[in-house]
Amino acid sequence: MAASSHSAMAFPGFKLLKYLVVFTCVMIGVCSADELRNNFYDKTCPKMIRTIKFAVDDAVHRERRMGASLLRLHFHDCFVQGCDGSVLLDDTPNFTGEKNSFPNANSLRGFEVIDDIKSQLEDMCPGVVSCADILAVAASEAVGILGGQRWNVLLGRRDSTTASLSEANSDIPAPFLDLNGLISTFSKKGFTAEEMVTLSGAHTIGLVRCRFFRDRIYNETNIDPSFAAAMKEVCPFDDGDDNLAPFDSKTPMFFDNAYYRNLVESKGLVHSDQQLFVDGSRQTNPQVIAYSRNFGRFKHDFANAMFKMSQLSPLTGYDGQIRTNCHFINPTTDEYK
Repeated sequence: MAASSHSAMAFPGFKLLKYLVVFTCVMIGVCSADELRNNFYDKTCPKMIRTIKFAVDDAVHRERRMGASLLRLHFHDCFVQGCDGSVLLDDTPNFTGEKNSFPNANSLRGFEVIDDIKSQLEDMCPGVVSCADILAVAASEAVGILGGQRWNVLLGRRDSTTASLSEANSDIPAPFLDLNGLISTFSKKGFTAEEMVTLSGAHTIGLVRCRFFRDRIYNETNIDPSFAAAMKEVCPFDDGDDNLAPFDSKTPMFFDNAYYRNLVESKGLVHSDQQLFVDGSRQTNPQVIAYSRNFGRFKHDFANAMFKMSQLSPLTGYDGQIRTNCHFINPTTDEYK
C-alpha cells in the first residue's frame, strides 16, 4: 500500500492520465483493456440495444425460424477465430471468407436481418457499433423471443479483418461426430462435456437438411422406427439433399426442452445429437434425462453457457476494426482490396 501511495505522489499526472484513459473509453468506445462491459455504448450509441431488439423481434415474429438462424450465426461466428464477426465476410477475388465452408455453405441465413440492424445503427452512430456485437445481442434476443432465457451480453467486441475457411471446416461441430468427437471439439473452445450437452440444446429450434441426417435414418439402429419412417418421407434415399426437417419434431419453433425428450425416445435426428443419449453412457445420459424433465434447469444452464461462449476470444481495444458494412472489411485496410 505504501509503495502505491508513494508512486501516486511521485507522479502527479498519474490520476489525470487515468482519467483521460477512462474518458477516452467512454466517449469514443475504444479501450486498451481486454474487458467487455455492459455500458460500452451508453455514451456513443445509447439506442443500440433497443434498435437490435426491435429489429430481431420484428424478424422473428415474421418468420419464427429466423430465431434459430440468428442463434446459429452467432454460434458459428464464435467457434471460428472467436466472436469477431468473421462469419459475415463475403468472398472476393482476393479474400476467402467462411461462408462456403462445409458447415456454412447454402446453410447460414439471417444476414439480411444483421444488415438491416447495421444500416440503422450506422445512421444513428456511424462507425461505432461492431457487427460482432450485433450478432451477440441478436442471438440472445432471438432465444428470448422463442421462449428461452436471455443472457447478459457484454459489449465492446470489434470486427476481424480476417476469416478462416479451414477453421470453419475443422472447428464447427459436425453432425456426424461421435460423443468423444463432440467432447473434443467443444473442449478446444474451453467447454466442458456438460456445457457441450447444454449448448447442443440449441437444436431445440431450427431445421436441418436431408443430406445431414440421411445416413442416420437409413443405417442406424438406435432410432425409433416410426420416427425413422416419417423422416424417410421427407428425405428419400437417393434424392432431396436439401429437403428440410426440424431438429426437434415436437415443437420446432419453440425454445423448450423437447429436444432432450426426443433423445430419450431415440428420436434425435442427426447422429451427433443422439450420441448424447446412448445405451450405457453414464457420461451424458443423466444430464439429458435431467433436462428432459426440467426445462427451467436447461434454459438457465443454456443462458450461462451462451454467456461464456459470447466471450470467446473477442477483439477489443484497437484490434480489428468497426466495419461500416458487415460483409466487407473497410476499404482502407490494405489486406482487403
